[in-house]
Amino acid sequence: MNDSSIKLIGRSAVWKGPHGFRSGPMGVLYWECCRILLILLVLLTLPAQASERPNILWITSEDNGPHLGCYGDTYATTPHLDALASRGVRYTRAWSAAPVCAPARTTLITGVYPTSTGSEHMRSLVALPESIKMYPQILRGLGYYCTNNSKEDYNLIKPAELWDASSRTAHWRNRAPGQPFFSIFNFTVSHESQIRSRPHTPVHDPSAVRLPAYHPDTPEVRRDWAQYYDKITEMDRQAGEVLAQLDADGLAEDTIIFYYGDHGSGMPRSKRWPYNSGLHVPLIVVVPEKWKHLAPHDHVPGGTSDRLVSFVDFAPTVVSIAGSRPPRWMQGRAFLGRHIARPAPYLYGFRGRMDERIDLVRSIRNDRYVYIRNYLPHLIYGQHLDYMFQTPTTRVWKQLYDEGKLQPPQTYFWEPKPVEELYDLESDPDEVINLAGSNSHQRVLRELRSALRDWIVTSQDLGFLPEDEMHRRAGDKTPYEMGQDRWRYDTARILDAAERASSEANDARTLRHLERGLRDRDAAVRYWAAVGCLRRGGRSIVGARSALRNSLTDDSPSVAVMAAWALGKHGNSEDLALVLPVLKNHADPSIHGIYLSVLTLNAVDDLGEKARPLAEHLKSMPKRDPKADNRLGDYVLRLTEKTLADLGMELGAP
Repeated sequence: MNDSSIKLIGRSAVWKGPHGFRSGPMGVLYWECCRILLILLVLLTLPAQASERPNILWITSEDNGPHLGCYGDTYATTPHLDALASRGVRYTRAWSAAPVCAPARTTLITGVYPTSTGSEHMRSLVALPESIKMYPQILRGLGYYCTNNSKEDYNLIKPAELWDASSRTAHWRNRAPGQPFFSIFNFTVSHESQIRSRPHTPVHDPSAVRLPAYHPDTPEVRRDWAQYYDKITEMDRQAGEVLAQLDADGLAEDTIIFYYGDHGSGMPRSKRWPYNSGLHVPLIVVVPEKWKHLAPHDHVPGGTSDRLVSFVDFAPTVVSIAGSRPPRWMQGRAFLGRHIARPAPYLYGFRGRMDERIDLVRSIRNDRYVYIRNYLPHLIYGQHLDYMFQTPTTRVWKQLYDEGKLQPPQTYFWEPKPVEELYDLESDPDEVINLAGSNSHQRVLRELRSALRDWIVTSQDLGFLPEDEMHRRAGDKTPYEMGQDRWRYDTARILDAAERASSEANDARTLRHLERGLRDRDAAVRYWAAVGCLRRGGRSIVGARSALRNSLTDDSPSVAVMAAWALGKHGNSEDLALVLPVLKNHADPSIHGIYLSVLTLNAVDDLGEKARPLAEHLKSMPKRDPKADNRLGDYVLRLTEKTLADLGMELGAP
């Protein structure tokens, strides 16, 4: 109103216009117009009232892919979810960002990739900057009653009072009258641990189950797959019970429903691997007629959507459903609500440390192809994980491989990985025919390779730092904040080093790059140069021996350990004499922390007989980091027991 202002005197108005004060009818009229305009502005800027927001219900299940009747699986028995799909939309290309639970759940709770927050590893615990909120904090600020029943298991430090209720009794029924709710019900009956739980009488016929091409056809494998389907049926029954409660409360027409699995099946080479088999999840969304304006135009009950959807999209989507614009730091795209974004052209997946075993894999898919880049290809797919080896399928599969009784593609899981993998999901849904070397697929290979690299750089992927180095480099900042500072973390330059280290190239130029890399100013580049030497052995060790020996006293303990691993694996007896004290010094988690201890013990285990002089130290040293979260508690113990067992020793033996 420029310099105009209003003064109220009794029931009349005085208008101070650009030419002075005026009173009377014009003043009253002017004031009434301003008042109405002010009310409209307030209504437009305030979030929608609680009564104008839908309820949101998430039903989630653990460790199962889209093995449901509504997804065309005729072996599955899932009547309740099939019925849900008949009144909702099935997403055919939905991905969990991570093929294992904790980092998958971490993606969901923030709408930020764990690779950007330093929380990609299974398991870990890192802090978030104050500027990033978990979505229940946002929803509660908008008036929602938020409940979680009941698993949390995030790789991020949880803020106080994240949920209104988070327990096995948490329920929307405890909210205030008329208050909108956001509720999660998470079912664990389909979890990996339940596949192998015995005794169990099979309901699904093991002889009729379809086995993926990478699994051997044995009674143990068939039994595990059949029990997996039995557990899905149990989960379906539990989902039906929650849906019945919603109907009984008369809330179905006011509630947008999501059903999804948290990642692929708990069977080996699905769970923990960022193939489509490990990342593809069922996703069913029901939007009642009352709220159809919050659905995209192609949302047809009983239909399907081919939109590429990732777990990173879920947080911005619920914020959008609640009527608020997703914050800019969220990396996902809303696919429902008032702020639907354009679909992403690609989906991204990742694999970092899995429990006690280190690894680094990134994957990407478009509407047809999956591309996988292995940055530690010398490590086999099937590294020994104590938890995974409790499944009968894993044990018999490895036994048959060791006995030489398998043929490709069933052998691949127990062998070093190719640097690049490319699979056509239309013609090869089991992802066993690697097209990376196919001349007719080079265009799509280049497209996905380039898109993956762009994502790694733009998302400031912290996975290219060894864990101990990441925390050292972050200092008093969060890993996320450190990663956003190019001077502290030059993603593109470090990625170049990782790509060179993991490549197939073994020419003189590459070896010179590795040797120079060992003297680089950046510890991450030095680390990857040592990885490159470990991967190649032979000439790389001969040419870089002096630099590797100097690296044994590197300021970064992770570099020292990786240099020791390379020299210990491929060097001579003099090298080994220098290496063993370094590994002994860094193995103790009570001194150097859990992350460096795990890296060191992976090296010790790989050295096999060469590491026998360290056996007594492994027995006697502490097995826990007193500063580490309890969720990481047994990793050092598992590695120690495995290493000693391979040497024919027991932890408790003298």
